[in-house]
Amino acid sequence: MLRSLVLATLAATTTTAAGLGGVGELGPLPSLPLLSSSSPDTSSPDTLTVTITKSGHRNADGTFELECGDRPGGTHPAAARACARLDGHAKAGKNPFAPVAEDRICSLQHGGPATARITGQWRGRTVDARFSRADGCEIERWENLEPVLPHVR
Repeated sequence: MLRSLVLATLAATTTTAAGLGGVGELGPLPSLPLLSSSSPDTSSPDTLTVTITKSGHRNADGTFELECGDRPGGTHPAAARACARLDGHAKAGKNPFAPVAEDRICSLQHGGPATARITGQWRGRTVDARFSRADGCEIERWENLEPVLPHVR
């Protein structure tokens, strides 16, 4: 998303930059960190508390502990798959807990009343993220974190 924003900004400046020798002189796109600039501490296991409400699934609602490390565990019903999903985000350099960008245009669809809150430590960083299914962007954000969050349709 950030890279798209940079590309859009560069495209918008093409006209003004043309008089300065063109966009080609602006150089490559900067590397945009998706997580804070501090190095992640991966020596201790990730420990997250996942609270789900109004999912429509009796077994999915509640508060679950998720521990990711050498041996995934906790009370989360899909701990191993959830940790694998989070590991995939880390390897891709993505922050799965980042909120939807304020300037993002989202479809006006409602995915139901389900809400979630995830708190704890992930890759050495403090997490306090809230999820809903209030619009298309929030639905996408939720589904991108399945099975950490339950499958809801």
